[in-house]
Amino acid sequence: MSIELPALPYAKDALEPVISAKTLEFHYGKHHQSYVDKLNKLLPGSDFVNADLETIVKKAKGGIFNNGAQVWNHTFYFTSFSPDPKEEPEGKLRALIDRDFGSLDQFKGAFEKDAAALFGSGWAWLVIDEAEKLSIITTSNADNPIRDGLKPLLTADVWEHAYYLDYQNRRPEYLGNFWKVLDWQVVEERI
Repeated sequence: MSIELPALPYAKDALEPVISAKTLEFHYGKHHQSYVDKLNKLLPGSDFVNADLETIVKKAKGGIFNNGAQVWNHTFYFTSFSPDPKEEPEGKLRALIDRDFGSLDQFKGAFEKDAAALFGSGWAWLVIDEAEKLSIITTSNADNPIRDGLKPLLTADVWEHAYYLDYQNRRPEYLGNFWKVLDWQVVEERI
């Protein structure tokens, strides 16, 4: 089975000025594509030759895990955005955010703080557990909360290639602008 780079659900310039077309050309077109290409080279002859990405994320190790998880993480990240996003969550998700964080603004502040503080490269996640408790976690490199039995609802990529062309070393500014293109409708559907 060959893994393919999924098409973006929007044009490369659709998220400007928050995420530029140039950033998407490099981040999606080169970094994401590179993970897909490397994974496809590693799969033949492995136990994961016919596995889907979620199985690879849950069970693989080494290069197959690293590249497979990065394909999964990036696909999850890129499909969270819209040029015309639903700006706030509603219904069950909003109730859970209010219950577990106090308010949407408090959640966003905590999420930005944790994401900005992550040392090195990685991801900030909003996850839900089996008891329907929301939490914010950060992971380094390619790690993914699925490996710990958690269900991701949203993520912010805090590898430098996600923001450096647009924001240079201003990770907090990137995170503050992230909400402008995050589509809460997508996040709600993930519950």
